[in-house]
Amino acid sequence: MVVETLESSYEGSKRKHENGGVCTENEFSNGDINVASGVSSKRARVSKEMTFQDIYGADTLLDEDDEDDDSDWEPVQTPVDFVNWCCVNCTMANPGDMVHCFICGEHKESDILRYGHFASRFCKDNGPTEVEERYGGSSPATSSTAVGFDERMLLHSEFEVKAQPHPERPDRLRAIAASLATAGVFPGRCLPINAREITKQELQMVHTSEHVDAVDTTSQFLYSYFTSDTYANEYSARAARLAAGLCADLATEIFTGRVKNGFALVRPPGHHAGIRHAMGFCLHNNAAVAALVAQAAGAKKVLIVDWDVHHGNGTQEIFEQNKSVLYISLHRHEGGNFYPGTGAANEVGTNGAEGYCVNVPWSCGGVGDKDYIFAFQHVVLPIASAFSPDFVIVSAGFDAARGDPLGCCDVTPAGYSQMTKMLGDLCGGKMLVILEGGYNLRSISSSATAVIKVLLGENPENDLPIATMPSRAGQQTVLDVLNIQMKFWPSLAISYSKLLSEWETRLIEKESEKSDEKEACSGSHMVEMGKEEAFVQVSLSSYEFKIKKILECIFLIPHSHSSITLTIRCIEI
Repeated sequence: MVVETLESSYEGSKRKHENGGVCTENEFSNGDINVASGVSSKRARVSKEMTFQDIYGADTLLDEDDEDDDSDWEPVQTPVDFVNWCCVNCTMANPGDMVHCFICGEHKESDILRYGHFASRFCKDNGPTEVEERYGGSSPATSSTAVGFDERMLLHSEFEVKAQPHPERPDRLRAIAASLATAGVFPGRCLPINAREITKQELQMVHTSEHVDAVDTTSQFLYSYFTSDTYANEYSARAARLAAGLCADLATEIFTGRVKNGFALVRPPGHHAGIRHAMGFCLHNNAAVAALVAQAAGAKKVLIVDWDVHHGNGTQEIFEQNKSVLYISLHRHEGGNFYPGTGAANEVGTNGAEGYCVNVPWSCGGVGDKDYIFAFQHVVLPIASAFSPDFVIVSAGFDAARGDPLGCCDVTPAGYSQMTKMLGDLCGGKMLVILEGGYNLRSISSSATAVIKVLLGENPENDLPIATMPSRAGQQTVLDVLNIQMKFWPSLAISYSKLLSEWETRLIEKESEKSDEKEACSGSHMVEMGKEEAFVQVSLSSYEFKIKKILECIFLIPHSHSSITLTIRCIEI
């Protein structure tokens, strides 16, 4: 972790620009930059002038010098002259003469931070586009759903002002809170949980004392970085302790029956934070803390379902040798080329806990509701039911949502609410949903609201069909996972055989369609060829006829023309 003081920031920034944006080793040694004890330093990579479209639309994100860089997001270091405003919804840079974001369509003066996803996308100061009916029957005093939130977590933000705002920003919580307030959900229908800072002893159930101390050390500096994309300011350590403390207390409240379920509206996120490291915007692993606190309260078996678009490498590392915690993650993987690169289907756990780590690694972007519901039906729920948990935790990143600039997938609020409903049938509904990623404010606020409504007992809106056909890539991924996991969960074998048969039938039908198309094209081609040949024959016949007539005309030239060689000249022509 590189820690920089205010006194050195101006000179350090000046030298960075003179050296192409990278601090040199001499700068680290001359006292201008302080390195906290017990914390590793890392040299930042020179970042290119790239937008999110360039970064995430490129064929590859890594070059030869990137092998040791674990960044999920690379900020633009040098200000771009033509950029006058950044979209509040998706952070994309826009020229000043544009009124709507050219990526997400959000108005440059959107009220999304005031009304959440109910704010108009297309105009300003117009109030919410629709105000939902306030459902009766529950109040904070009688509610069975608790929400954990504290405004002090908004103080965690990137200190340095850059041309491209950091995607993990305080506005994420503001937008979700605004949506819940506009819908009358929270405050209103949910029970608030008082926040407390988690203790060092509780954190050490998950992390090393060196890691806990490293995070705490950041409070002594105006800003610091664990990795090039994982920042901290002087308030970040407390925000991380508050987030973990809320998750711990919600787990206790839910498992002991004081409330039925809960939602942790917290940041910084946590599922990338491992035993001894912070990365991927994450400082402490909130889900892992909640799981172990629930076990301390009496839960024998805990299920963690992680639907964040990125693999929760930190959570997997913490529990990969633990048979009492089942970790299931659905994420983009693409053969290890999608951040953080872990989470292949064959990563199943170690040292006697094989099968207690289940990865559903999507092979491409664009996966949507049908793929996730299909995976839930054939992988998540069958394994979870066989595991029979006492407590369920959802690492709820909403960056697989439609419109997210990092995830580039297509899950809708209806998809998230349906998955929440499916998990709610386990262990009597004792479930804690913890916010992880998600960087499009409209997407995360609408998705989080939909999930909390299901926790409150409402049926998912726009119910998705139970029998749904996934994409071919999604079906192939699920088959690969079943083929690996049925060694540890034998009940999957029947489902695997059935799906394999359906997959083979699908391939045969696809090949048949291709063959029919080929034959149809071939027949059409033959018809066209026949037409062309007939046309050529007609054309040749017509040409020959004309030539014959021309020759006849030539030889009928009066004999008198022979004296002036006109006949010979015409024949030559």
